[in-house]
Amino acid sequence: MAEAHQAVGFQFTVTPDGIDLHLSREVLKHIYLSGVTSWRKRAIRFKNGILTGVYPASPSSLLIVVIATMSTIYARIDPSLGMIDTIKRTMPVSGYMTVQTQTVFSAILFSTGLWLSLILMLRYTLKALLSYHAWIFESHGKISFCTKLWLTLVKMFSGRRPLLYSFQTSLPRLPVPRVDDTITRYLESVRPLLDDEQYNQMEVVANNFKKDQAPKLQKYLILKSWCATNYVSDWWEEYIYLRGRSPIMVNSNFYAMDLLYVTPTHRQAARAGNVVHAMLQYRRKLERGEHRMFNTTRIPGIETGEHTAACWGHNTIRLSLDFVQHLSDRKHLVVYHKGRFFKVWLYYGGRHLWPSELETQFQRILDDTTEPQPGELKLAALTAGNRVPWARARLKYFSQGVNKASLEAIETSAFFLTLDDEVHGYDPEKLRSLDLYAKSLLHGKCYDRWFDKSFTLIAYKNGKLGVNAEHSWADAPIIGHMWEYVLATDCFHLGYTEEGHCKGDISNGLPPPIKLQWDIPLEVWLLIVSNVIADDVDFHGCLFDEFGKGLIKKSRTSPDAFIQLALQLAQFRDKGEFCLTYEASMTRMFREGRTETVRSCTSESTAFYLMLNTVLDLFRKAADKHQNMYRLAMTGSGIDRHLFCLYIMSKYLSIDSPFLKQVLSEPWRLSTSQTPQQQLNMVDIKRFPRYVGAGGGFGPVADDGYGVSYIIIGENLITFHISSKFSSPETDSYRFGQNIRQAMLDIRALFDQKDKKEKEM
Repeated sequence: MAEAHQAVGFQFTVTPDGIDLHLSREVLKHIYLSGVTSWRKRAIRFKNGILTGVYPASPSSLLIVVIATMSTIYARIDPSLGMIDTIKRTMPVSGYMTVQTQTVFSAILFSTGLWLSLILMLRYTLKALLSYHAWIFESHGKISFCTKLWLTLVKMFSGRRPLLYSFQTSLPRLPVPRVDDTITRYLESVRPLLDDEQYNQMEVVANNFKKDQAPKLQKYLILKSWCATNYVSDWWEEYIYLRGRSPIMVNSNFYAMDLLYVTPTHRQAARAGNVVHAMLQYRRKLERGEHRMFNTTRIPGIETGEHTAACWGHNTIRLSLDFVQHLSDRKHLVVYHKGRFFKVWLYYGGRHLWPSELETQFQRILDDTTEPQPGELKLAALTAGNRVPWARARLKYFSQGVNKASLEAIETSAFFLTLDDEVHGYDPEKLRSLDLYAKSLLHGKCYDRWFDKSFTLIAYKNGKLGVNAEHSWADAPIIGHMWEYVLATDCFHLGYTEEGHCKGDISNGLPPPIKLQWDIPLEVWLLIVSNVIADDVDFHGCLFDEFGKGLIKKSRTSPDAFIQLALQLAQFRDKGEFCLTYEASMTRMFREGRTETVRSCTSESTAFYLMLNTVLDLFRKAADKHQNMYRLAMTGSGIDRHLFCLYIMSKYLSIDSPFLKQVLSEPWRLSTSQTPQQQLNMVDIKRFPRYVGAGGGFGPVADDGYGVSYIIIGENLITFHISSKFSSPETDSYRFGQNIRQAMLDIRALFDQKDKKEKEM
């Protein structure tokens, strides 16, 4: 074990002549290097804390202000208008200084105050600039003079090298929309889904709410927006994610896939070694801002509050709901393979393990033939089930002894790695290969992923990879950003030998992985039951390569609007009716912003579907309407988060609102989300067209509905990830995929017909 390995570096023997010390130079060297690394990290964090704290100014600007002030004083000019003299007279230690020293000290104090005032002025100026959103509503390729001026000023006030959280204090707060606007947009969104009688009833209920209950709720919500950095995010995280007592597997967690066509090496340990090292490099970049991606775990809570859940290493007591535990730099990860859990150190001699060293560690685990301890094989299934039984079991059976130590190793690890014993990935020659790959990433065997970790990295036997991510701590674009960096670094920077191994040497004396020990009683075994949720997931992956972003843009249409209208058409053909449709939009332009909903089913879109074969203008109107709603959502004028917060406020104030109850109970039978490509500079797709990712997906939201995630890859490929439930007789993921394909082709045909007519004329 690592502890025993390190212990031999320090030995002593008691002799008649005294104590004879034996110190290992190698171990002392590693101790020294670890100390240097630790202090270097502290110094970097301290430095970056200062840089972020004074942004958009820089620490050197203080010296410039001081020098400028001192220069004016020696030129017998008083830039302070008498303030320096006032400071000099009121200094309590003025009797111990010469007149010249008093003047210098007073000038420095004045300069520092002036500098801090300038920083605040710059921040509020930048905040005002970032509150300007008219640019997003301008037509593509047409930039107004105001927007050009705005871009110039933003560049001027933004500084040259912002860090991860430099803009945090300059981002504007998410505004609370006017109730009238929200109600009007809500009624507009449900109009195509209701007949005249139903709509009139809804209109009456909405207007009664607007007149009677909304004013009081809105006042309190505005008060909350003044006190909180974001009036939505804390309640959204708590009530949508952490208070949920149902399983997070399938229902909340999501996944991301590997490269679609390329597998850089088929050696499982080597691929895991490179990717883990790339993740450590990414974590190092994030340490300047302490992002919550790594060293993070969701801890289960008990709804009734009859027990408490203690945070590892802290005295904080949590009641009633789950909470997200985030720790500082962790130096290990936990690996699962064939029912065994292993702790692997990520540092050696004060540095990250090289990819070749990580490969060696993972290969040791793959070669380990020991059997799982009783109850160990399916232990992780506790994180896949209902939250209350898991929380109770955690408190009762994992709060002491080896169980506590082993669970602590998992929950405090940088992340979780599964060396899967299955083979997955996209294979065009195998039917449903993408479907099975997605289901494996989403839920696996239900006991071979630790669903509470911020993310689980999955390395398959054939070298393919994937990620399963917990949703409460962040949204999919955060994981997507990291995953893009990792895959590009793996393929284009780290690389492999001709035999498929990781490059680099291996240090002697590398401590082997530590097998975690368990003493799991029979009562815990009984909690681990087969999970029917996973068996009920009907999944289909659809690769649409007939055309892509390039052709859509030629038709002067937003690719996202084009796809959303195709999804609506597919839904109408699939079920013969329209439905309430959810599309996720980001609100990252605001401080602590997360998501907002775009209600994609509109009167304009339904009019287009009903007149599909005759009117192209209706398509453009529907697309423009969708784009406008998307922009409104991004700029803080969405509908659903405002209504959600009004509902939570009504519960706090014990106000019964039939309108809000109905709004919050409406099912999203079509839930959609686009996976954005964020770092196009990482891989040149034109030079390396096969090095494209497949995106990711999530489970169905409604029992009788579809979950659809899509990613626009390059100019000629769009990948759809479609999920539903086998238990619903109304849905079929493969059928819906075929409907999407046909809808995309039919909409394109409209533009082809128009182009043909224009050429004939």
